[in-house]
Amino acid sequence: MLEVCVEDAGGIAAAVMGRGDRVELCSALALGGLTPPRSLVRVAAEAPIAVHMLCRPREGDFAYDAQEVAQVRDDIDLAAEMGLAGIVIGAGSAAGLDLPVLREWLDHARRAGLARGAPLSVTLHRVFDLLDDMESGLEQAVAMGFDRILTSGGAVRAADGAERLAQLCRQAAGRIVILAGSGVSAETIPVLAAAGIREFHGSCRTAGTAPAGGSRLEQLGFQKGARMVTDAREVARVKAAIAAVT
Repeated sequence: MLEVCVEDAGGIAAAVMGRGDRVELCSALALGGLTPPRSLVRVAAEAPIAVHMLCRPREGDFAYDAQEVAQVRDDIDLAAEMGLAGIVIGAGSAAGLDLPVLREWLDHARRAGLARGAPLSVTLHRVFDLLDDMESGLEQAVAMGFDRILTSGGAVRAADGAERLAQLCRQAAGRIVILAGSGVSAETIPVLAAAGIREFHGSCRTAGTAPAGGSRLEQLGFQKGARMVTDAREVARVKAAIAAVT
C-alpha cells in the first residue's frame, strides 16, 4: 500500500498515473501539510483511488483552542460531504495525546460517516512522533478507534526510526496499522519492510521545471527555492520497490 501525499491537482493526477493506492490530500507540504481548500477537495473527490484529507487548521504545534477544534469539525464534515474515504487528524504534545479533543473529532467523524452511509477511515497523524511515550499513545489510539498511525518512529526520517517502527508494529499486533512516513523513497522501502511496515506514505516529489521569472517570484515572496512537484515516475518507482519486498 502506497499513500501519496499531495498538495495540488497535478499531484493527484501524478499519484493516479504512477499507480499509487491512496492519496493524502493537503496544502502547504513545506509546513508539514495543512487542510486543503474546498476547491482542491472537489478535484480529489473525482479521483479513482481513495483520498484521505488532512485536517490541520494551521502550522506549528498541535495544541488547539476551541475555535480551531470547531474548524476541524467543519473539515470532517467537508470530507464526508465530498465522499472522501477518510480523514487525518491529531492533537496533543510531547506530554501526550489530547484525548478529549481527539474523542470529540472521532465521534464527529462517526456521525458524519453514519449520515452519508459509509464510515470515514481515520488516521492519527505525526503528532504521534512528538510523544515522549509512544507505547501509551499507541494503546490510546487503539482504544479510541483509530484505523492507523502515521509515524516516522520519532525520527526525522522513517528509515532512521526503523527500530522503533519495528517495536510499534509488534505492539500493534494487527490491532492498528502503522503507516511509515517521512523521507520514504524506493531506496528506504527494504529497511521499512524489514521492520514490518506494509503501508508506506511518501510525497514522491522531485524539483519541478523552473518557471519563467523564477528568481523574481522568490524575491517577491511567491516561491521559496525550487518548486517541488509530485512525480508519477517516482510514484511508480516506489510502488515497484514495495512490490519487490512484499
